[in-house]
Amino acid sequence: MGDFGRISVYDALGGGAVADILLWKNSYGSVVMLVVSTIMWFLFERGGYSILAFVANNLLLLVVILFFWAKSASLLNRPLPPIPELDISEELVVIAAEEMQVWINHVFSIAHEIAIEGNVKVLLAVVSSLWVISYIGSFFNFLTLIYIGALVSLSVPFLYDMFQTQVDEKLIVVHKLAHSIQRQVDAVLQMLPSTHKQKTQ
Repeated sequence: MGDFGRISVYDALGGGAVADILLWKNSYGSVVMLVVSTIMWFLFERGGYSILAFVANNLLLLVVILFFWAKSASLLNRPLPPIPELDISEELVVIAAEEMQVWINHVFSIAHEIAIEGNVKVLLAVVSSLWVISYIGSFFNFLTLIYIGALVSLSVPFLYDMFQTQVDEKLIVVHKLAHSIQRQVDAVLQMLPSTHKQKTQ
């Protein structure tokens, strides 16, 4: 753990178009993402605009434009609207189903460890995680959290890429401290009586 992995932020983000936007290498894409997310947040949060009304109005506008475009194209001998062939392949459906299966099985395994095996460590981790999510959610609504996530994704990777060496040094110290605390917690949990083991014995 000496150099904390030393993988570049660009490679960690996949090294593609997403990494270029998040690290501001594609400044145009980054600015567009920031401006669009800010406009959407103002529309829905400050302007009181409903998501359902927004989607319905945009779809209505799109359908009307395409209809009149197609009619005028046939009258004026112009090309029809360039609508791509949208077809979800069976392979894509299988990939999505497999990904969903992994997440569902992971949730079931956690539930099994808590309910059947009586794993106190997993229970405490789940309870604390859900409490943190609930606590944060009490201050912000869902759309504001999404907007904050967009701002964080456009700032934290960029700042970490600039100051990776300094941040890694601090992370090493925090990791050592967390590892020490984890060993103490494990020692305390081992001292607790396991009701499940007593029943099985």
